[in-house]
Parts: sequence; C-alpha cells; structure tokens
Amino acid sequence: MKKIYSLKKNKDFQNIIKSKQSVGCSTLVIYYLKNELNYTRVGISSGKKVGNAVIRNRTKRQVRALLDSLINYEKSMDLIVIVRNKFLEQDYENNLKDLRYLLDKINKNF
Repeated sequence: MKKIYSLKKNKDFQNIIKSKQSVGCSTLVIYYLKNELNYTRVGISSGKKVGNAVIRNRTKRQVRALLDSLINYEKSMDLIVIVRNKFLEQDYENNLKDLRYLLDKINKNF
C-alpha cells in the first residue's frame, strides 16, 4: 500500500466513524465513507485488547497485505478496518474470506 492511500489523522478517522456506515463480522469491522478524491484511502486500527504492540503491528501488516490483494484503489472511498481478537485465532485463508465478504458488501452499497 502506498503512503498516499493511508489514513493517518485522527480527524479523518473520527469523520468516517461518525458517518455510521459500517459492516462487520467476528474478526473485522469496516467503516466506510465516500470521499472527494480519485482514490481509496485506508486506515487500520487494532486496539489494546488484541495484544501487545508487537502483535498489534503484526496484525496491521497482515491486514495491509490482505487489502493490497483485494482493493481497487481507483474508487473514491475511505475505509477504516478495525481488527478484533478473533482475527488472531483464524488462519490466513479464513481472514481473507472474511475481508472479501465485507468488501463485497461495501461494493454493493456504492
């Protein structure tokens, strides 16, 4: 994922979450919002309940790798992916399947 495609600012995160457009499953929650840009921006969050800093950063890297294989960055939307505890318990294929399912639900709304 290129740096231009990432969300970093707390203000951006709060605006997307306040829109209350979300889809979720047992492993992930995705908040989404249409943006004015010509590309998709993604923010990844994993809370302290997921684990210590090493585990949280590893899960963020895994989610980023999953997103790179699934997302078309040419759409105009902002996404926030929130990782839940069960993400760690599942293997790569099931996590990929869950993420693909959630992204398909979002694409039906756009």
